[in-house]
Amino acid sequence: MDNTLQYLRESLSNYDEDALSLSIYDKLQHNTYENEEDFIKDLNDKELQYLEQILEREIDYAENVQDDLRVGQLREVYELIF
Repeated sequence: MDNTLQYLRESLSNYDEDALSLSIYDKLQHNTYENEEDFIKDLNDKELQYLEQILEREIDYAENVQDDLRVGQLREVYELIF
């Protein structure tokens, strides 16, 4: 798994009480994706919408704590959704 997806998986672990988050997390945990594009293609519409919301929050948080590396990694996934 590449670094970007590892950052995403770590972020999703903060939302383990939501079924959609668990579904996305399980995909990251149990599937081998070559890259972020392959992962995004594996998500359904509801998962994509949910992931968009999560990424917005996580990117905002990373910007607030000035974690530029995390911001960059999460933005890579966020930009693929559109």
